[in-house]
Amino acid sequence: MQIKAPKQELIRCAQSVVNATATKSTLPILSNIHLEAHKSKLYWSGTDLEIAIQTEMDAEVGETGSITVPGRKFYDIIKELSDGEIEITVRKNNTVEIECGKAYFKIMGTPSDDFPKPPELNTQEILTLPQEVLKEFFAITSFAVSHDETRYVLNGVLMVVCGGEVKVVATDGRRLSVVKRKGISPEALEKEVIIPAKTVHELNRNMGGGGNVVVHFGENQIRFDFDRTKLYSRLIEGQFPNYEQVIPKHKGKEIKIRREDFLSAVKRVSLLAGSSQPVRLELGKNRLTTSAQSGEVGEAREEVDAHYSGDAVVAGFNPGFLMDALKNIALEEISLELEDAEKPGVIRTGDDYLYVVMPMQLS
Repeated sequence: MQIKAPKQELIRCAQSVVNATATKSTLPILSNIHLEAHKSKLYWSGTDLEIAIQTEMDAEVGETGSITVPGRKFYDIIKELSDGEIEITVRKNNTVEIECGKAYFKIMGTPSDDFPKPPELNTQEILTLPQEVLKEFFAITSFAVSHDETRYVLNGVLMVVCGGEVKVVATDGRRLSVVKRKGISPEALEKEVIIPAKTVHELNRNMGGGGNVVVHFGENQIRFDFDRTKLYSRLIEGQFPNYEQVIPKHKGKEIKIRREDFLSAVKRVSLLAGSSQPVRLELGKNRLTTSAQSGEVGEAREEVDAHYSGDAVVAGFNPGFLMDALKNIALEEISLELEDAEKPGVIRTGDDYLYVVMPMQLS
């Protein structure tokens, strides 16, 4: 195999596939990436058996063939080379030579025969979405995914497709993030799947802002096709909890506030909140007061202008949980609903997005 291609294209493809490789595995080949040159294309693959990413690029192919190479090492070499054309040559003893300008590297590859192939998804259940919509859905929900491996069904986001509506949900038991949109899926398509957090992360890292992503649903697998890339993933099996029972049945007292102002205030006052201390939110006429204190360290307070004319309300929340939502919402203004110190707080953006966060006890 022998190819020549620009560094930036090689970097793009290497970045796409290398994060799908396994860092720790009893199968050494899972830490490798698979390269195959054919006609005027170079095809790339990486997998850890949970997810697999395939992508392709144009290349000047002098000799067709395939090889697997240590993924991280190969990526690091390409990244450090000078800009310009890079030549990659595979010799008969599976050594891989990498040349760019006056730089020369030689690394050992392995035959590609044993490299795992991704599953075939023979399904007619397909959903097509704009990439920017799916990126937004994942961005404003996936931060709420649980990292507790004993609650494995919460280690991913729930995607529900039904009646022309797509809904994405994530929760770790202390907060809940739900986004939905009508009219963006086939009316007849009904699916409910739990997509692992790593898959969501890799999708958001690889998807651009334009074009569509085509989602293929399998029995326990899912595939996302976008641009020149395919991402395969196993699904999390199990029953997602009834998240709707967490959503307050009645709205609390509602305040309209600029998202950036609220985020900045919480970020500043949280500097004086201990690791387990809440940020105190107090609703007053046309203002939201944020404050925090921590033992002998001190205290902080900041008022934010807002639209509110109801009774005073005080409640405490984990500042990190508040900031996670506020950092990822793209709108300029949000609604904050509080009822009392023992009830969940709710952040809304119109009818499409809802974030519920459990309160913390105020001392």
